Amino acid sequence: MTVADHAAPKDISPSQDEFLAAQASPEFQRLRTTLRRFVFPMTAFFLVWYAVYVILGAFAHDFMATKVWGNINVGLILGLLQFVTTFGITFLYVRFANRDLDPQAEQVREHFADGTYAVAAGEATR
Repeated sequence: MTVADHAAPKDISPSQDEFLAAQASPEFQRLRTTLRRFVFPMTAFFLVWYAVYVILGAFAHDFMATKVWGNINVGLILGLLQFVTTFGITFLYVRFANRDLDPQAEQVREHFADGTYAVAAGEATR
């Protein structure tokens, strides 16, 4: 089978009014609320965690220099945990997006494709 055997995807270019209708829709509002419910707390958590690490590094030299095992100290462990936290948040976000965001985003896409937002935009401009 060649590339020519496949039909080209339909070019969907929504108008500005359709985007505005989509933005005002309950589906989009729910999607945005769901995203914010994850992103804002996770961002706050990571910023606080990072700030604690920086503050400890700046003001708690003796604590950060405490040897844990050989030449490995608390500062090194906490620094490496920054990377672990980043990967953990990424993992949680991907799982959250697959489970919660993608189905809602698909619903918004379907409304663009089936013309729901075009109808809403047409009614709004009358």
